[in-house]
Amino acid sequence: MNNTRLRILAVIPARGGSKGIPRKNVRFMNGKPLVSYSIQNALNSTYNLDVVVSTDDEEIKRISLLYGANVIDRPKRLAEDFVTLDPVIHHALLEMEKKHGARYDLVITLQPTSPLLRSSTLDEAIEYFIQNDFDTVISGINHPHLSWTEIDREIVPLYKERLNRQYLPKHIIETGSFFITKRKFVKENSRLGTNISIYEVPENESIDIDSPQDWWIAEKELLKKCILIRTEGYADIGLGHIYRGLLLAYNLIDHDVRFVLSKKSDIGLEKIKESYFPYDIINEDEEIIELIKRYNCNIVINDMLDTDMEYIQNLKQTGARVVNFEDLGSGSEYADAVINDLYEKQKVGNQYFWGSDYYCIRDEFLLAKPKKFNNVVKEVLVMFGGTDPGDLTQKLFDVIITLPIDLGIKYTFIVGLGYKKINELIKKRESSNQNIEIIKDVKFMTEYMGKADIAISSQGRTMLELASMAVPTILLAQNERELHHEFGYLKNGFVNLGLGKEVENKTIRETLIWLINSPQIRYQMRKQMISVDLRSGIKRVIKIILGEES
Repeated sequence: MNNTRLRILAVIPARGGSKGIPRKNVRFMNGKPLVSYSIQNALNSTYNLDVVVSTDDEEIKRISLLYGANVIDRPKRLAEDFVTLDPVIHHALLEMEKKHGARYDLVITLQPTSPLLRSSTLDEAIEYFIQNDFDTVISGINHPHLSWTEIDREIVPLYKERLNRQYLPKHIIETGSFFITKRKFVKENSRLGTNISIYEVPENESIDIDSPQDWWIAEKELLKKCILIRTEGYADIGLGHIYRGLLLAYNLIDHDVRFVLSKKSDIGLEKIKESYFPYDIINEDEEIIELIKRYNCNIVINDMLDTDMEYIQNLKQTGARVVNFEDLGSGSEYADAVINDLYEKQKVGNQYFWGSDYYCIRDEFLLAKPKKFNNVVKEVLVMFGGTDPGDLTQKLFDVIITLPIDLGIKYTFIVGLGYKKINELIKKRESSNQNIEIIKDVKFMTEYMGKADIAISSQGRTMLELASMAVPTILLAQNERELHHEFGYLKNGFVNLGLGKEVENKTIRETLIWLINSPQIRYQMRKQMISVDLRSGIKRVIKIILGEES
């Protein structure tokens, strides 16, 4: 079949009456009348379709003309509930051939109740039809399930053996997206030829709107955005940015989320792979521009510390919304939103959101209950992040092995995947009489925080998790940047000793013993932590990312 000479008619049958959803075809879905989606889909086809709407309704007629379609007035006899589509399409075909004085080669039925179908999918189906010289091609979706039916009042299976879904044979369900057929098979009582095939459409384009639930799903799909999360995770910076990126991705599940990392993010890449989110690896930051264009991206999230002006301006030129986390760089001035949950206000601008109100707490902390208070300290938790670049773990270990044994305390050290000196700690523990446990790469942190009466931690994101669990905490900053994390002070329940590498072991030892022997102080620290709402931040942040903040 030579497609260069084909005349193709697309017929959109759109009645005014609808019982399931009143005035369905003219109701606005995501800002446009429902019928307009199928009209625009057909008009955007590369096959130069003649597009006609068959209707009995004046409002549908007006809207269809407004969006560029031809309109055929459907006779009342063809607008009754019991009338099938065959005579409706046949009538529209004859009227259009009469109008143009020419005969069509192909006729495509496009249902207005399939707003998610893309023009590219329609074009692929037409190409499939032409290349294989079918008589009829119907849109469908593969939904293999363990199905049953009724024969002679007996319920019988439609499968030979019970298998998991992915191993079941194809079970094609016809959708209303399109029905392509050769002109000679379009008759008053049929549109089917003899050589028939099914063209499988993507699941997210397959919905037929018959109920309010279908409407809700379709509108959700149309509102879906493509979001790229640019983040990093390697030994020098740890996995904090990766964990926050994953938390955001799980809370943006209504959208298409992809990760972008550089090659140096070795440990971060492993975590992303485990999550099964799609990802891309880049060599230079500039490569993300091509990814934005390739995926038609709406939003870019940067979670990799400070950005520069040129990088953010290049992102903005793509038309994408740009949202940055933990960014004090020059690029932050040009982003649409900058969320700095660990800092108090440092820059002026409507795009900045400062402080713990915007902290994104992980799901396990939302489910966990705060630690119950003990007058007597039984367990102390020590943790300094995934890589601990300042090796504060070793420093605390040297302090703890000097503490009195008769305190009867268990000391738990948690180290991350990037910590290199775990074997040294194990050897030191073997020569110590203290009750010390060393754990690497904990999956559920709340299990250990929930047992701790005191924690010793760096001044990063972990301190907020400890606050949510109401664990009185001594802080030692890993670097100068952490010292500016304003949440980590006494007003929020922390004893802050400053930059860890500059704090003497003696000071740490005396502070820890003092806190162990001061239940009233620990109780007040716990009370301060509980008074801070850290559980609502993720909702606020998602609204900011999507541009819905008030």
